[in-house]
Amino acid sequence: MQSSMKFGLSCALALPLNEDLNIDCERLKAHARRCLEAGCSSVTIFGTTGEGASISLAERRNVLETFSTSGADLRRQVFGGVTGTSVGDAVEQARVVIERDCCGLLLSPPFYFKDVDDEGLYRWFSQVFETIGCEARNVILYHIPSVTQIALSINLINRLKASFPALVKGVKDSGSDWAYTRKLLLDAPDDLLVLIGNERHLAEGIQLGAHGAISGLANLCPGILLKTLETGVRDSRIDDLATEILKFPFAAAVKALLAHRHGDSTWLNVRPPLQALSPANASRLTAACRTILGDDDQQPPPTA
Repeated sequence: MQSSMKFGLSCALALPLNEDLNIDCERLKAHARRCLEAGCSSVTIFGTTGEGASISLAERRNVLETFSTSGADLRRQVFGGVTGTSVGDAVEQARVVIERDCCGLLLSPPFYFKDVDDEGLYRWFSQVFETIGCEARNVILYHIPSVTQIALSINLINRLKASFPALVKGVKDSGSDWAYTRKLLLDAPDDLLVLIGNERHLAEGIQLGAHGAISGLANLCPGILLKTLETGVRDSRIDDLATEILKFPFAAAVKALLAHRHGDSTWLNVRPPLQALSPANASRLTAACRTILGDDDQQPPPTA
């Protein structure tokens, strides 16, 4: 993490799966290389776009082992998602990432129990941090209430930053509430990274001081996102693309577009309980996105 607090653009990698639904590590490495070569400062694996909640501990170890032999700089370029609901599971997932000396963690709240308050969440996060201790670094708290059904209040985020200043480096805001995002940016401590997850808020977020983004759309159009990150100028294509994709389950939609772009139907595979888009919906989505992106839809496939 740079001392200037500049984070840049991290691609929330989609997860390539073989026909037997095992992770295709070679495709994943190639896709990560393409995103980094396109200008992403890092990649994030095991996140929402990457179907992280479906990935076992053994698979996480295997993926990171593969990455470590691929030439990727894990310490600077790879964040790992953590989606455990118990303290023990979250700690075990975190340690897999820590053992490989990755750049940092993207830590979701415990998503099984609903209607929990800030005090309960504070205790859960505290137990995770106290257990992993000084082994961890660059923890990004993950606010994505549409998936977890748990909102991270701004007071909770600031309290965790104050209590664990060496561990908590930032927050990824993937909510759809601009009022929340704006208040988060205005109230955040100076040393807390605020990262945009909802790409439709990217331009306004940068204008208010956001430090970067962890983005699922970076699988598809990193160049457009990077320009918005650099200028803070809204690009209507981002809004239009997000609107079309969000008509469908996000991970499956991104994969349909990757399958179209690379002429590779293997990208369509998703793990249950997710389902691939129907051929009709995939065709409708790809046609809409070709219209939106134009020449930017014609990026070369990743090299093996």
